Amino acid sequence: MFSDLAPGRTREVGSAVAHYIAGVLDREAMVEIVESLSDIVAWKPGDRVKTLRGSMHGLIVRILKDGRVVWKPDGTESELTALPECLCSETKGKA
Repeated sequence: MFSDLAPGRTREVGSAVAHYIAGVLDREAMVEIVESLSDIVAWKPGDRVKTLRGSMHGLIVRILKDGRVVWKPDGTESELTALPECLCSETKGKA
């Protein structure tokens, strides 16, 4: 079902489903995680993003010609470069 996802995203989807089955994660949270990891997003500067595990949040600064995303984590002036499949859209009001 998720074979078309990048390996990192497939792993995170599997983890979310496993946590739901184990009773650690409620259904609503699991569905939100799976949907956010399954979304195909056309990134643009100014978009809010987070890492797959949600440990870092920030703002896209620019998109490089090879498709990589340059983004700035919240609370720092440093810029990080990531593959688009390594980031998720950060929806306001949701963790």
